[in-house]
Amino acid sequence: MRIVLLGAVAIAGVTGVRPAAAETTLMLAVPDPIESSVGRAATRFAELVDQKTDGQVKFQVFADGVLFGRDQNSAVNQLGAGALDGLILASSVYASFEPRMNAISLPYLFANYDQLKAYLNGEPGQELIASLERMNIKGLGFFLRTFRDVTTRDRAITKAEDFKGLTLRTPNNPLFVKLFQALGANPTPMAFSEVYSALQLQVIEGQENPVEVPYNNKFAEVQGQLNMTQHIADSFLLGLSSKAWGRIPAQYQGAVMEAAHEMIAEHDAQEIQQEHEIIEKLKAQGMQVNHFADGELEKVQKIARGIYGEFEDQIGADFTKESIDFVNAH
Repeated sequence: MRIVLLGAVAIAGVTGVRPAAAETTLMLAVPDPIESSVGRAATRFAELVDQKTDGQVKFQVFADGVLFGRDQNSAVNQLGAGALDGLILASSVYASFEPRMNAISLPYLFANYDQLKAYLNGEPGQELIASLERMNIKGLGFFLRTFRDVTTRDRAITKAEDFKGLTLRTPNNPLFVKLFQALGANPTPMAFSEVYSALQLQVIEGQENPVEVPYNNKFAEVQGQLNMTQHIADSFLLGLSSKAWGRIPAQYQGAVMEAAHEMIAEHDAQEIQQEHEIIEKLKAQGMQVNHFADGELEKVQKIARGIYGEFEDQIGADFTKESIDFVNAH
C-alpha cells in the first residue's frame, strides 16, 4: 500500500494533477424540530452551500437542540468556544452575551415586518453582527422571526389590566422580565425545555413566543388562549464559530456567505404568510385567538415603551437612539 501511495504522488507531480481536496463537513445546530421554520431554513442553507461549493463544503443539520442539550445559553458559549460548528438561535438569547442585541427586542419598537427587515439588513443589524467577533463567532446574517405573542391556559388578554397577576414564563433576559413586571404580570424565567411540563402542571399560566413555538411544541394541549399581543420583535441569527469558519477553504467562504443571504431572502418572503397559516392551525386545535380591544394596545405600548430608559446603560444610549431613529425613518 505504501508503494501505491508513493506512486500516486509521483504521478501527480509529473502530470501536474493534484489529488481532490477533501470536503469540509460541519455540523449546524438548531433549537426546534427539523420541520419548523428554523429547521427548514437550516436545511435550505445546507442545500445551497452544497450546490454553490460543488459539494466541497457540507453542513449536517441537527434539530431539537440535541447538540447543546436544549440549553440555549450554553449553545452560545459552545459556539464561541468552537465546540459547536454552527448555530441558528434567537437574537434575544445572544443578548445575555451582547446586550446591544436587546435593541431588537425593545417592546413595540417595530410597527411592522418591513421595519424589522430593514433594521436587520441595515447598518444597525450589521453593527450587531460585527459585535459577535469578540466572542469568536462569525455572523452570517439575521433572518426574520415573527413577533412574540402570549398564550395562556384560560385567561383572554384583551385589555392592559388582563396582564395583572399573570404567572408567565419568559426567557432569562432582564428586558423581558421588566416588560411584564411593568404590565403587572409575574414573569418567571425558565429554561425552554421545562416549559411544557410547567404549563401542564400549572406551575405557570402562560408563556410568550412567536406563534410557531406553541404550534411546534404542542402547547395547544395545555393552553387554550392565543393572545395576539405582538409585544416584542425577535430574529434568528445564523452563526459559525470562528474556528469552523477558518476550516472552510478561503475559495468557498464567499459561496457560503452567498448561500446564507439567499436562504435568508427566501425565508423572509415566506415567514409572514406562515404566521397566518399557523394561527389557523392553532385555532383548529381548539385555541381561541384574542386581540386587544379598541384603545387597549395604545395603553400597553405606553407602558412598554416606558422601560426603554432602564436599558440604555446595557444597550448603550447612542445605539438605542440610533435604533429608534433608524426605525422611525423606515
